[in-house]
Amino acid sequence: MNSNTPAPAARSAPLNRRRFLRNLGVCLALPAMESLVPRRLGAALTGEPLIATTATGAPLRTAFIYFPNGAIPAAWLPTGPEKNFQLNRTMKPLAKVKDQLQVFGGLTDNSAAGGADGGGDHARANGTFLTGVRIKKTGGMDFHAGVSVDQIMAQSIGLITPFRSLELSCDAIQNVGSCDTGYACVYQHNLAWSSPTTPVTPEVNPRLLFERLFGAGARSERQQNLLVRQQQQRSILDFVLDDSRDLQREISGRDRQKLDEYFASVRDIEQRIQRAEQSRAGRPQPDADAPAGIPASTTEYVRLMYDMLHLAFQTDSTRVATFMVAGDGSDRTYPELGIADGHHSLSHHNNNAEKVEKVTQIDVWYATQLAYFLEKMAATKDLDGKSLLDNSQIVYGSGNSDGNRHTHTDLPVIFAGGGGGTLTPGRFVQQPAVPITNLYLSMMDRIGVKNIERFGDSTGRLANV
Repeated sequence: MNSNTPAPAARSAPLNRRRFLRNLGVCLALPAMESLVPRRLGAALTGEPLIATTATGAPLRTAFIYFPNGAIPAAWLPTGPEKNFQLNRTMKPLAKVKDQLQVFGGLTDNSAAGGADGGGDHARANGTFLTGVRIKKTGGMDFHAGVSVDQIMAQSIGLITPFRSLELSCDAIQNVGSCDTGYACVYQHNLAWSSPTTPVTPEVNPRLLFERLFGAGARSERQQNLLVRQQQQRSILDFVLDDSRDLQREISGRDRQKLDEYFASVRDIEQRIQRAEQSRAGRPQPDADAPAGIPASTTEYVRLMYDMLHLAFQTDSTRVATFMVAGDGSDRTYPELGIADGHHSLSHHNNNAEKVEKVTQIDVWYATQLAYFLEKMAATKDLDGKSLLDNSQIVYGSGNSDGNRHTHTDLPVIFAGGGGGTLTPGRFVQQPAVPITNLYLSMMDRIGVKNIERFGDSTGRLANV
């Protein structure tokens, strides 16, 4: 492999919204820039199908973010009227993006409720959250769920982006065996399902996700290209340096600043992954199976994945994503919070005040990481001058409501973003007791999915959004 083999110059490409810097082993998608699009936006000028776009022609992004084990209800729900609501303790980290939030009460996951199947609420919470379909209990021998909403979206719009969808997680993945009272492990370790028997396994390794987003070729080729960069101690940006200089001569001053900020973000993520790899290589490994690119700090780990999801949306590399921050039933400890007890164990608190306080602190931690991501989305300008968050619809929630009682009614759900001008954020909305899949039908409408009148256990579309 000759790492110095030149790629076609960037200036030879036509000026359009989708633009890449390429070299051997590198395919760096660029963020939207005013210099690279016509003054008026829309399918007629960009040549793209008019689906998954806003009224201005900007991409409409969709994400489903899952946190485990429910939340402490008394600290979760806001207080006050619909438009002047006050954030409760758990959501206070989200204060800066409050005007971009809809906090819903009343949404249910009927397909996760107990019934004849007995125990297994964590498996059902996870396995039904995006499918609305009762999962099959087989003792781990086989499994059957439903096609998830994200994959229906991906099948409809995925061909217009480099990646149909992205699936992320910060939890160890176990797709064999039985995990929760006779349910196959696969239910607790996957949110996305492309068919009732095909989970879409999320990426947990920041290094592999980075190479997937910015590398070129098959996985084996990306691994070889990474080895070359590591041996030469070069950044992925070094391989597109000449083309980036050519590009900077074509674009406006504001776009040059945006490009510099984008390159700085890519380089920052690359360096953080490198530090995680070096740190893990230099310390004892209590978990020998943990990938080398995973940071020791859970906060850093989660934020790395959020940062790469942000870049994927910024560069229009995908318009559909799921992020299972941890699977339901996760018993992760939180030494950064001074909490040595496992999350799942604490969630069965039996109203013990000390345990309730620890779970609340964990809930706040998850909301703080979400705030980090949403604030970054809100601060990033899209090609129509609005923010990425304005042009997104993002579900943040859990398939369990009260982890102590394993309830699946009145789910903790936040709906963030402006949906390209089609949503009414900045509200606390007490919805009627309806399935969360009603919300998903409304979301599918917004990206142009056609001919779906029912999804999972839905009873209609959620109108008041």
